[in-house]
Amino acid sequence: MIENLTSYSKVDRLSAFFDTFELSASLEPARAGDVQARLIVVGAPGGPAESVILCLRGDANPEPPVLVTATVDFESPHNPLMSALPDQVRVEVDEIPTLRDTTAAFVAEALGSRCGRSAALNRLCEVMVLLILRSAIDRGAARSGLLAGLSHPALHRALVAMHNAPSRAWNSEDLAAVAGMSRSHFMARFRDVVGITPQAYLTEWRLTIAQRKLSKGARVKAVARQVGFGSAAAFSRAYFRKFGDWPSLQGRGAI
Repeated sequence: MIENLTSYSKVDRLSAFFDTFELSASLEPARAGDVQARLIVVGAPGGPAESVILCLRGDANPEPPVLVTATVDFESPHNPLMSALPDQVRVEVDEIPTLRDTTAAFVAEALGSRCGRSAALNRLCEVMVLLILRSAIDRGAARSGLLAGLSHPALHRALVAMHNAPSRAWNSEDLAAVAGMSRSHFMARFRDVVGITPQAYLTEWRLTIAQRKLSKGARVKAVARQVGFGSAAAFSRAYFRKFGDWPSLQGRGAI
């Protein structure tokens, strides 16, 4: 049985993603074939922002006219939260006072040319995306997947536990206890809502973190240990199955 279950009663559903993946924004238009997302601020010319659209895939055709369009780089195509979101998420800024104020500051920086503009845009964009993601989670999700799991009143605690402590030897009983559910109910509900088993999700998350660490020059043995694999060999096999390449070929990555 795991210890201090009460420490999971109030959890942050998004911090692990922002800690793992860096976000940056640019006002330069996306290049042809680029898969980067776009953050679109909609509003009448000369007036305040009315809505914000996070467009992850496809084209957005907002009305009324667009005030600012920024290209958003989530650093990696393997960010599972971005993959879980719908193609577009639209939020009316008046629904969230903090988003309204942050968007106003973002538009002012985008349309101005003050020193530190790029740094300001990155930080404001990060806050805007965070607020949009909060809104998406609060609304829930109609389809199964990570977003649905993060929206679930009990399952999100198990997901956050895995996100925050991937190296821990989690078993189904531990995760069910974190979620406050019986093991059988937890296992069935997790698969129905998230779409895969808890252990499969944990492995995916561990490998996602590992890929980020290796890309920054970490070594295979150290990464295998840090993300909870029993050996570098087992880690390498799992990594190859997911990414189609050996971890020793990523970054410095030497064993």
